[in-house]
Amino acid sequence: MTGHTTVNSIRKIVIAGGGTSGWLAAAAIAKVLGKNLDVTLVESPEIGRIGVGEATIPTLRVFHKLLGINERELMAHVQGTFKLGIEFSNWAKKGDKYFHSFGITGKDCWACQFQHFWLAGKKYGIDVPFGDYCPESKAARLEKCSDENDGVNYAYHLDATLYADFLKTFSMKHGAKHVEGLIEKVIVSPENGFIKSLLLKDGREIEGDLFLDCTGFRALLIDGALNTPWVPYGHYLPCDSAIALQTELVRAPRPYTQSIAHDFGWQWRIPLQHRAGNGIVYSSRHVSDDEALDTLMKNLEGKPVTEPRVIKYNTGRRMKAWNKNCVAVGLTASFIEPLESTSIHLAMSAIYRLMRYFPQNEIVMSNVDEFNKQSAEETDRARNFVILHYHATQRDDTEFWRYCKNMEIPEALAHRVQLFKDTAAIALEEKELFLNDSWVQVMMGQGIMPGAYHPIADVMDEAELKSFLGYLRNNVSEKVSAMPSHQQLINQYCKAVAPV
Repeated sequence: MTGHTTVNSIRKIVIAGGGTSGWLAAAAIAKVLGKNLDVTLVESPEIGRIGVGEATIPTLRVFHKLLGINERELMAHVQGTFKLGIEFSNWAKKGDKYFHSFGITGKDCWACQFQHFWLAGKKYGIDVPFGDYCPESKAARLEKCSDENDGVNYAYHLDATLYADFLKTFSMKHGAKHVEGLIEKVIVSPENGFIKSLLLKDGREIEGDLFLDCTGFRALLIDGALNTPWVPYGHYLPCDSAIALQTELVRAPRPYTQSIAHDFGWQWRIPLQHRAGNGIVYSSRHVSDDEALDTLMKNLEGKPVTEPRVIKYNTGRRMKAWNKNCVAVGLTASFIEPLESTSIHLAMSAIYRLMRYFPQNEIVMSNVDEFNKQSAEETDRARNFVILHYHATQRDDTEFWRYCKNMEIPEALAHRVQLFKDTAAIALEEKELFLNDSWVQVMMGQGIMPGAYHPIADVMDEAELKSFLGYLRNNVSEKVSAMPSHQQLINQYCKAVAPV
């Protein structure tokens, strides 16, 4: 479609659905554009939130700064802890462990990235873990941490329900209206197929010019009313189920998420200040719900404090995240899976993109097309990074892992893996979410080792290279040794007032 729509004057913004995505959208639009807009969020207390996503990635901090959110207040409210990365166990093979940190590793040069110098050092017997050149990686393994004043790159572990409540208060303070009610029908204009209003169960009608569908997997507007096709990822990502529950804390919280591979999927552990989030992600073709739950229960660190919740899902994305006058945000728009904590980021990114391409007086299709192009590219790239974890494995001990190891992967990912194998280079495209160090850590952590490196790394002789690498390691050691423990940092920086 090209040209202009018949919707004139975009003033009434209606957000369908609360939860993290809905209230993130309300918070951002009310704060940044709310002076000239009427922002209303409709949610039903009868419908529970998914609320599983308790781990985030560092981009969320940038979003909070844009909104002027006080980090200390936020973390205390959401029982937050710091996340320096993810520890992966049993992914390459049983008994293996590696760490994907959020920090910058070593020092690059104009021609190549740090991994080339690290690889060159091996021929001189410098066999030091890649992560020892990254403050975040070393700190995480020692369970230490610091805040952004020390230049540390971190994300959060947070209670998703408390986070949505925090954003709700923030949004309403900046003028967003909250309507409680169950959406019974989406009213569509017979003239142009645009959404006119939401009819609630109690008879109220909420009219709008632009609608955000944040109704999660139900996708009441973008699918239910507009029948927007879904592009499935199931061939590449075989897991389609999850079981989530909370446990008591039995130790000081680790400053990282744990991802532990099992015979048919993987398990997460996410520490908060007052409890731990746990869950198992699995393929229902390879294991029953009961067996998956049994595996989870046998691998908990603390006593369960909630009943297990089974969640069934389909991975994929909308063919058009923006269709007519409806924008899908969050689980409505796409779902990859929780492995690299991309869900909240993709919701936040969609909101940020919407604000960048926000229509002035009418919805222009060139604008919509650009939004959809960028949304699809971003989601597909994040999907490829997650596929890498499953495919780059030496495990062939179960049917599940044999499928992952041998499955066909997207051409762009296959090229990236081959280029790294051949040359140690990571060729990034513009605006990628996961950058060089993320790809290097996962590829090498899962057993993909390059056969060569850039010749510029050989310009330094043995003494110079040893001195260069030693200097970088010492800097990291000094920085990390000065950091408090993760628990000390929480106590000083963002201790929650009382358990919830």
